[in-house]
Amino acid sequence: MGQRATKNASCSILVTWAGFREAFLRKYFPADVQNKKEMEFLGLSQGTMSVAEYAAKFKDLIRYRPHYNNADNERSKCVKFENGLRQEIKAGIGYQEL
Repeated sequence: MGQRATKNASCSILVTWAGFREAFLRKYFPADVQNKKEMEFLGLSQGTMSVAEYAAKFKDLIRYRPHYNNADNERSKCVKFENGLRQEIKAGIGYQEL
């Protein structure tokens, strides 16, 4: 999401996307539901899912962890994803520099 901002002509209020998103989520996405999604993400592992299913679930749930949603934390996001894979798949990946 960009840093694009809109200006309301009658009030001259500057609203960034991040500010709008935060206010919207606070009003329409209760904290207990958001906390549940965050906990689901933190406990996510591949289990019996295929890698594609796990990746889709990971992508869906990571939205609730804003910490991971910027370029500075791309490595942390990759580590979290890899740690959730089944052991035999992790072994096949080996060490790769990001």
